[in-house]
Amino acid sequence: MIEARRLHILRALSDHRTVTAAAAALHLTPSAVSQQLAALEQETGHRLVERSGRGVHLTAAGDILLRHTNAVLAQLERAEAELVAHSSGAAGTVTVASFATGISLAVAPALVHLARAAPGIRVRVLDAEGDASLPMVLDRQVDVAVAVEYRGAPAAGDARLTRVPLYAEPFDVVLPAGHRLAGADRVPLVELAADRWIGPSPGNPCRDVVVLACEAAGFQPAFEHQSDDFHAVVAMTSAGAGVALVPRSALRGVDLGGAVVCSVDGVAPTRRVFAAVRCGAEEHPLIRPMLEALGEAVVGRGKPAADAVLPGGEVPDRWAMT
Repeated sequence: MIEARRLHILRALSDHRTVTAAAAALHLTPSAVSQQLAALEQETGHRLVERSGRGVHLTAAGDILLRHTNAVLAQLERAEAELVAHSSGAAGTVTVASFATGISLAVAPALVHLARAAPGIRVRVLDAEGDASLPMVLDRQVDVAVAVEYRGAPAAGDARLTRVPLYAEPFDVVLPAGHRLAGADRVPLVELAADRWIGPSPGNPCRDVVVLACEAAGFQPAFEHQSDDFHAVVAMTSAGAGVALVPRSALRGVDLGGAVVCSVDGVAPTRRVFAAVRCGAEEHPLIRPMLEALGEAVVGRGKPAADAVLPGGEVPDRWAMT
């Protein structure tokens, strides 16, 4: 008989690729992870993990068990949701991780909706970039992530997650007031190929949006300055330090100083924002109202890229947004 709690060990090793990182994510010691893995291998009769340099990777048998692990853990999430609904209903705490602008545009307004619709639910909010919040959901550190698409993110059909699109927003060009294109209404990105750039740090999902947009225009942006604070990016641009692409919502209420904002000529780079929970947890009586409140909060902010997608392609009608 395979113990379900040991399946969390297997998935953490697959996600984090080292025993130390998996142990940290699960709040265990590395020796405890190794012991649980050894017990799981004894239970299954197969070697599940092999060392690869300083890390580990799953064997063929490990990959087979991982596919079943995702299904088993999702079903356990559903069972927990039904039991909580049966015993206590919507009263308890939900933890949400979101990047800063997502907190302003989606999470904070959702708290207002939730206070009216489900006053028994208490929400804890953590500030975390999208590339950090999704692993936090998978590692059970938070219940809901508000994240953005980025290279390396779990795909829309990932069997571990249920995703609910929230909104999409374009990026605008921010230029120094003395820039040769500062008077234009729309700026072709290719015209900025030779400029110095100011952008987010590597790993920030917004950097991926900027880099992919510039690559589509035929060049690699030369980042001379880096900051994850868009107020700082605008301030640097105002000082003439370079050009930037900034999400439109991040420019609201910002003192532009000596900077000007222009639209992108052609298809504007866009960040697509979604909420994600562990597959099976979307029906939890504490989590479902949070997802619905997020949907209510962002109506009209920007059409999402697609309807909500569940593993297997199922679309929950109550979350489909127009």
